[in-house]
Amino acid sequence: MGLPFDLGPGQAVALAVALLGAAFVRGYSGFGFSAIFIAFAALITNPLPLIPVVFSCEILMTVFQARGIRGHVDWRRVFALLAGAAVMLPLSVWTILSLGESAVRLTVSLIVLAMSLVLLSGWTLRRTIGAPGHFGVGILSGLCNGAGIGGLPVAAFMTAQPMAPQRFRATMIVFLTGLDLITMPLLWAGGLITWDTAAGLGLAFPLLGLGVWLGGRQFLAASPTTFRRFAVMLLLALALLGLLRAITEV
Repeated sequence: MGLPFDLGPGQAVALAVALLGAAFVRGYSGFGFSAIFIAFAALITNPLPLIPVVFSCEILMTVFQARGIRGHVDWRRVFALLAGAAVMLPLSVWTILSLGESAVRLTVSLIVLAMSLVLLSGWTLRRTIGAPGHFGVGILSGLCNGAGIGGLPVAAFMTAQPMAPQRFRATMIVFLTGLDLITMPLLWAGGLITWDTAAGLGLAFPLLGLGVWLGGRQFLAASPTTFRRFAVMLLLALALLGLLRAITEV
């Protein structure tokens, strides 16, 4: 029996290393897993069939992290963000399946890059944004999630607000889980979920657990200042990676 998605041994090893690194980042920051892994996968294979695997991994990692984030989740933000995302997700998935993801990725990467540079200058919002603002960002997130990068605009938006690292991380984890749960049936209806999806998740399972555990240990040792700097630099790196990928596909 061969590897799922007709991967060769070399491709499988490379993806395994990327998966472990992306899981570490998720364990530490609460976001970035999908964007990192999909961007890397695009360098060596067609990433579109891997998106359901990535979303399944996100959901599974939340099970690993659930105990540590209870009590820190900002549920009002989560519900407002998910309500906005649910409005746009059907159109987003249809667009990706019909037209491809390059245009969406290019637009989102430019937005996140601009936001990252502003945040890098030290600018922050002086007050917390209410439900209408989060609903609007949720719409943008839903538009992006067909390409597997729905968490980036939300992470940039919340990084700009005064939030404790524990609250930021827990809220991002729960939001991304809800976002993926909404998206998965749409991907199934589009024919992207197959037996290879289950096989890929099974192979990823031990690496996910290890990466999340290592990232979580690193998070416990980080100061709020260090965590915010890491979040901003991660957003900046992911935006540049997305731009590079989109440009090379044009």
